[in-house]
Amino acid sequence: MSASSSKASRSSASASADLAGFDGASGLLRSWSNGLRPDPYLTVSEWANTHRWLASRASAEPGRYRTDRTPYMRGIMDALSPGDPAQRVTFMKAAQVGATEAGNNWIGFVIHHAPGPMLAVLPTVDLAKRNSRQRIDPLIEESPALKERIMPARSRDSGNTMLSKEFPGGMIIMTGANSAVGLRSMPARYLFMDEVDAYPPSADEEGDPVSLAEARSLTFGHRRKVFMVSTPTIRGMSRVEREYEASDQRRFFVPCPHCGHEQWLRFENLRWEKHQPETAQYQCDECGTMIAEHHKTAMLEAGEWHPTATPDDSRSVGFHLSALYSPVGWLSWADIARNWEMAQGSDDALRAFRNTILGETWYENSDAPDWQRLQDRREPGWKAGTVPAGGLFLTAGADVQKDRVEIDVWAWGRGLESWLVDHAVIEGGPDHPETWDQLTAYLAQPWPHENGADLQITRLGIDTGYEAAAVYTWARAQGFSQVSPIKGVEGFNRASPVTGPTYVDLNREGKRIRRGARLWTVAVSTFKAETYRFLRLDRISDEERADGREQPAGTVHLPEWIETEWLKQLVAEQLVTVRNRRGFARLEWQKLRERNEALDTRVYARAAAWIAGGDRWSDEKWKELEDATRASKDEQSAEATPKKRENNWLGGHKTKGWL
Repeated sequence: MSASSSKASRSSASASADLAGFDGASGLLRSWSNGLRPDPYLTVSEWANTHRWLASRASAEPGRYRTDRTPYMRGIMDALSPGDPAQRVTFMKAAQVGATEAGNNWIGFVIHHAPGPMLAVLPTVDLAKRNSRQRIDPLIEESPALKERIMPARSRDSGNTMLSKEFPGGMIIMTGANSAVGLRSMPARYLFMDEVDAYPPSADEEGDPVSLAEARSLTFGHRRKVFMVSTPTIRGMSRVEREYEASDQRRFFVPCPHCGHEQWLRFENLRWEKHQPETAQYQCDECGTMIAEHHKTAMLEAGEWHPTATPDDSRSVGFHLSALYSPVGWLSWADIARNWEMAQGSDDALRAFRNTILGETWYENSDAPDWQRLQDRREPGWKAGTVPAGGLFLTAGADVQKDRVEIDVWAWGRGLESWLVDHAVIEGGPDHPETWDQLTAYLAQPWPHENGADLQITRLGIDTGYEAAAVYTWARAQGFSQVSPIKGVEGFNRASPVTGPTYVDLNREGKRIRRGARLWTVAVSTFKAETYRFLRLDRISDEERADGREQPAGTVHLPEWIETEWLKQLVAEQLVTVRNRRGFARLEWQKLRERNEALDTRVYARAAAWIAGGDRWSDEKWKELEDATRASKDEQSAEATPKKRENNWLGGHKTKGWL
């Protein structure tokens, strides 16, 4: 204890003795003495080991929190301690490595040991409410040091609500990045932003939610702490990657149990026998010896964080961690190897692996496929207006222009394998009634299947970007079970690329009108990138198919009758990274040539397939579609086969009343 602290303590003791005789002064004296006594120096990890308990409803391993279970979290938590000079702490990580519990430890530390105003931001308000129920309430309930500082929610004027917890010296507000009001709620010394890559681009159209939240902490100057955590997403768009690259880029170095060489774990060094992920081991960078997973516990205990870059700001520190560091009993190296093998052949699965297992961003291939290569890959075998054998249902996309409507019909099979069935142009703009009459007739016509069935267009997606009112009027007349008006928006949303429907026909009271227009919103970037990925897939040969091999999921088949101009339109855009004046990046599709109707109609038809349910159908549903086309072919064969003349002599006698 310093001299000044000792002097303060003696003064406190003297004052206590002088006032001890006054009635009712003892409580005041104790509070005064406690206020003068400096807090013991604790780090967040030390506080967690001493005071934190994990509830069974919020943790797979209930009981006292032990930092030794995830030793790599010690350096991250301690950077959040008041004694550490860091002001901005960034954690770019894989899923399920203990980051959320570390953030909760920081919340508990602030409530108990370093009170002040705190703002915790999750992607949405709903997620903030869920986190409050599932994480924060158990954190308080199971930790006595916190429970005594926050009154029960049922108490009157307790200050304990779903999204707000008051405690002596401060409070914590929880909100969503989609709520500008919540982000402006109060000044905050402490700012905890969880899963920032899932934040919307703008909070209620008022700007970047990260910038809005950080503005609340600026008044606290050097005393503020900002903790930004996330699993990364797409390179060039990832908020957490941008912050990590501006930091000192720390990595967790662990020693090899055989030679002692310190290294950070890379997926490239994980080795296993093909199709035998249970044999996975890690190869040392230095000695090349294979490291079995049972060594991981000792390696983690001896590990240390080391910076690998010079930060733009010395007060900004960053940490990166992959699931290779998961403690024994969590995600194993064998599990990681198995996930890698299962992800092969699917960009979506590989992207999820890279984001959630490696904690790294996914590079979106922005180059448009070569139209000449597509021209060389055109296939014979089906005429315009006919459905090949593999096609099991039809959707169409319609692009409404000033002087015409362009339509493409696509057949879809298992794994979203697709065939272009027809391309049509209806001359005349949306202000011509005959245009809509022709489109109605086109929608109603039958499409002969190779197996003999006549298919109908299951659903048509039609763009509302030009003359939306006319599109809604026509869609109402056709029925919204077959026609889906579409509004395309930029951006990626692989989990829900199509949202809606939103009812756009409302009365004066704001209630929807029966049989009124309804609109589907489509994240066009998702389906454009998917289309380009599908176009790059290599088709298997007829010989390989005869041997039982199947085409890769998503394979696109283009007929020999399609024209070169259409192929150029299909690959007429390219994905580029655009930065605004504040340096924030976003991915944007830009035209390489003026006309791109073929790409647009493909996106609308793909959205129609999503709305119809093609992405979510079970194997039984696909089998029903296959059986339906096969039954039609069998019926035709039966009708074409000459039948043997029945011996109807008894029947003839019956008609004469002989029996």
